[in-house]
Amino acid sequence: MDKRIYLSPPDITGREIEHVMEAFNSNWIAPLGPLVDKFEQAVSGKIGIKSALALSSGTSAIHLALKYIGVNPGDTVFCSSLTFSGSCNPVCYERGELVFIDSERESWNMCPLALEKALVDAKRKNKLPKAVIVVNLYGQSADMDRILPLCEAYGVPVIEDAAESLGAYYKGRSSGTFGMFGTFSFNGNKIVTTSGGGMLVSDNEEAIEKCRFWSTQAREKAIHYEHKEIGYNYRLSNVLAGIGLGQYEQIDQKIEKKKSIYDRYVKAFSDIEEISMNPIPDWSEPNYWLSVLLLCQDSHVKPSEVLNKLQSYNIESRPVWKPMHLQPVFADSEFVTCQLNGGSVSEDLFQKGLCIPSGTSLSREDQDKVIEVIRSLFKKP
Repeated sequence: MDKRIYLSPPDITGREIEHVMEAFNSNWIAPLGPLVDKFEQAVSGKIGIKSALALSSGTSAIHLALKYIGVNPGDTVFCSSLTFSGSCNPVCYERGELVFIDSERESWNMCPLALEKALVDAKRKNKLPKAVIVVNLYGQSADMDRILPLCEAYGVPVIEDAAESLGAYYKGRSSGTFGMFGTFSFNGNKIVTTSGGGMLVSDNEEAIEKCRFWSTQAREKAIHYEHKEIGYNYRLSNVLAGIGLGQYEQIDQKIEKKKSIYDRYVKAFSDIEEISMNPIPDWSEPNYWLSVLLLCQDSHVKPSEVLNKLQSYNIESRPVWKPMHLQPVFADSEFVTCQLNGGSVSEDLFQKGLCIPSGTSLSREDQDKVIEVIRSLFKKP
C-alpha cells in the first residue's frame, strides 16, 4: 500500500509545543488562561478588528452571533447554500427558518444577484431575514462590495463565515472583518488549527463581551453560581489556545506554501482542456486553503473516476461541498437562484468539482504523484 497522502492534514512545526509547555509549566491547564487572551489579541491585532472571542468551534461562534442578533423561532436567516452544515445548523438551534442562496461562478461564493432577488421577495412578503450568513468558500472572500450594500439597504446584519478564509483579503481588507460579526474555524484541516476550535470577532466590543458571558454558561458575577440566562460551554481551553498561537505565528508562511501548491496544479493541468482550477477574482487575495479541480461539462473523465483513481493510490480527495438545499435535512427550506433553465451554480460545482491534496506539509514529490495520477486519466489514446 502506498503512503497515504491526505487532503489537508494538520501541520505541526514546533512553535505550538513551546506554547503548550508554557501552559503546563505555569499550571494553566484550566479552561481559560493567559494563552487564550494572547491568541485573541494576536488574531484581532493582525486582521485589524477591535475584539475577538476564542471558542470551541466555528459553529459555536455563528450560534452566539445569531443569538446576539436576536434570531427567534420562526425568524428567517439567509445562508450560502454551497457550504458545510456548520454554517447553517446554528439557525436551527434557535428554531429559525433557513433560506439558501446560490453561488456565483466568479468566486463560488454567495451570488449578489440571487441575494437581491431573495431580499426583494422577502420584502414583498413582509418577512425580511434577521441575518445573512455569507460564507467564504475554500479560503476566498465573497464579493462583499456587492453584498454589503444590499444588506444595508434592507437593514439586515451580516455574519461573515470566514471559517475557511483566515489570512485572506478582499481588496486589501482582512476576511472576517466585513459583517457585524466574523467567524473562524480552527478545525484540524484548517490553515490554522487548535485541534478543534473557533473564534468570533467584531468591532462591536459590547457584543463580544455579551457573547463571552454566554460562552461561559452565562454565570453572573457573584461569589456563588448565579444564572439569570441560559448559557453555553463554548470557550476554548488555554492548552488549545497555545497550539493556535504557535500555528498563527506562521500563517504567512502557510499561505505562501498553499499558494505554491495551487500554482503548481494550475501549471500542471494547463494543457488539459477539461480541467480548470478554482477561480481567483482580481479583487481577491485568498489563503488558498484547498485547491479544487473543476471538470468541464464535456469532459470524458468524471470526478468520481478521478476520486477513485486517486484512492487506488491511497491519495485522499473529496467532492466539493454538497449544497445545503440538496441535503435531506433541509429539504423543506427555500432556495434562491438566478439560473433560468433549472439547476444552479452550486449544484453544478458539486457535480464537477473535486478537492485535491493541499496541506502545507505536502511534499513536492507527493504533489508530483497527485499530478501524475490525475494526468494519467487524460492521456489521449
